[in-house]
Amino acid sequence: MKPIINVAIAGFGMSAQVFHVPFLLIDPRFKIKKVFERSGEKSKQKIPDVEVVRDFAELLTDEIDLVIITTPNLTHYPLAKQAIQAGKHVIVEKPVSVTTEQVAELGQLAGETGIIVSPYQNRRWDSGFQAVKNIIANNLIGDIVDYQVRYDRYSANKNPKAWKETGEKGTGLVYDLGVHLLDHAVDTFGMPQALFADIRYQHEGAVSDDNFQIYLYYPQLKVELAASKYVREKAPHLALHGRHGSYLKQTMDIQESRLAQGIAPCGNWNLEDEADWGILNTDLNGIHFRGKIESPAMSYAAYYDNIYAAITANAPLIVTIAQVTKVMALLEKCFESATLRKVVEV
Repeated sequence: MKPIINVAIAGFGMSAQVFHVPFLLIDPRFKIKKVFERSGEKSKQKIPDVEVVRDFAELLTDEIDLVIITTPNLTHYPLAKQAIQAGKHVIVEKPVSVTTEQVAELGQLAGETGIIVSPYQNRRWDSGFQAVKNIIANNLIGDIVDYQVRYDRYSANKNPKAWKETGEKGTGLVYDLGVHLLDHAVDTFGMPQALFADIRYQHEGAVSDDNFQIYLYYPQLKVELAASKYVREKAPHLALHGRHGSYLKQTMDIQESRLAQGIAPCGNWNLEDEADWGILNTDLNGIHFRGKIESPAMSYAAYYDNIYAAITANAPLIVTIAQVTKVMALLEKCFESATLRKVVEV
């Protein structure tokens, strides 16, 4: 019989409800025992038998194996540190912290104690990102020369979550979405040699950034990462260009939208409609091809498969603190570049 991992969740906002709980509820290897909510008992609507606590320390009792931290960004580091020191394995929502030094400290603590600490970089399992990696691995468009990724949305108002609009370090769009895009770039291409960032504040009265373009420079490749909240007609989500061809995908991964609709992550829940498939236009061995290619059927459940194997069988983590420490260093370089208005070396 496989061991069951007892889980405690800190915070029960959108992240917990959409990205974590749906997968844990259908996976018999995990049991959600406790949820930390400062007020209310929203978690009981989805998990009737869960114990709701009002103090984070109450999650750190003997029966708990794994703590998932989904609270506001500025609390991630102190809560993760407290959980590690209590001997609990930890999943931390992005960003793990607001400084490279704090992320590295958590990694050091985890290494010293044998605790598993993993940042929740679920976007590694986005269909478009996996399609890009497949195309590169199979050399379908030759050497890559340009790559653009966009997270575009339209919102005439500032973020309704007040803690995301305080202007404090760790809030804003770069820490919210940019950290996903930087993680994807580093996972796919490694660390760049230099970068340039244009970080803006578009909403009237905004004190937290809500628009960015980040350019990563590699020896033969430029990567552009961008996000905005004032886009009603969207450009392609992904545009990958090589010496022999291109791959464009208009739409983002469907998992978040389907989970937000309350669709359980079972069966064919993650299959994209053909209309959302990307277009490949390339020359292969002298033959020209242009057409849609099916998106890989990805699932964020793979993240939890890895967490389970790491805790119970000492399998290597896919998303590590060491990787995210590099991403955090890049993120801080982005703000340095935006302040100086110039390209900075990495």
